[in-house]
Amino acid sequence: MHNHFIFWVIFSVIIILMFYIDLNITSHRKGKIGIKTSLIWSGVWIGTALLFNLLILLFLENGKQKALEFLAGYLVEKSLSVDNLFVFLMIFNVMGIKEENQPHVLKWGIISAIAMRILFILAGIALINMFHPIIYFFGALLLYAAYHMAFGEETQIDLENNRLVKFVSKAFRILPKYEGRKFFLTQEGKLFFTPLFLTLILIEAADIVFNLDSVPAVIAITTDSFIVITSNIFAILGLRALYFALAGIVDLFVYLKYGVSVILAFVGLKMLVADYFEISTALSLGIIILCIALSIILSLMKKKRIA
Repeated sequence: MHNHFIFWVIFSVIIILMFYIDLNITSHRKGKIGIKTSLIWSGVWIGTALLFNLLILLFLENGKQKALEFLAGYLVEKSLSVDNLFVFLMIFNVMGIKEENQPHVLKWGIISAIAMRILFILAGIALINMFHPIIYFFGALLLYAAYHMAFGEETQIDLENNRLVKFVSKAFRILPKYEGRKFFLTQEGKLFFTPLFLTLILIEAADIVFNLDSVPAVIAITTDSFIVITSNIFAILGLRALYFALAGIVDLFVYLKYGVSVILAFVGLKMLVADYFEISTALSLGIIILCIALSIILSLMKKKRIA
């Protein structure tokens, strides 16, 4: 327990420091950045996560097993987060949000996403501890998510018929046009919300739906709350930098959703058979890496053939 407490402290210090750097020092706090800079900062975040994983391996109790669980959980959440960024890109395009204002929306979206993710994780683990058979529901949910991701229709946002947009538009005064980074402002003594606020609401709604897949996926790997929370937050942080890289090379990931869908199906099956057959974390990690690698390689091969 004492060992875990020290690691919670280390994790908190690292996250606070890196988050401060991401929000206040890096160039993307001012607006859009280039693909090269995006990839560099994404590499910094990934490298930090791997360094933390190395600390787990070397110093945490049962370090080898916990390090494998962390890496598997991190890769699952990172690949799912990348797929979710494509949805964010679509929301920004539909809402007409300028590129220089997108990091501001993403910042608050990520902050609230961390809070919601922790709540979902703790709730999911508590449900399993209180009512173990719920793992079969989670497993079935992941299988459905895998099928929908692979064979379902592409996500579309119809602003005129979107129920959430209609509700928010009725509940608040929304300015039809706005240039700037504020979520709300006062005009003639009345409070108005800007299109950036509506965009943030859409992103948060997408993230809540995303949690229904991602949280059961990582819980299928481990129910250790420390590993689940830390791997999730490391996967989420740094998404602002990664967003701009993906926005510039989105065509290179045409098959990523199929790789992610296979991962979801695998962890769903893993959860369904957990009471009867144990699939080792090392094997799970190997399958996850293989799925991600194959999806990227096949995407690059398709891009090369088209070129």
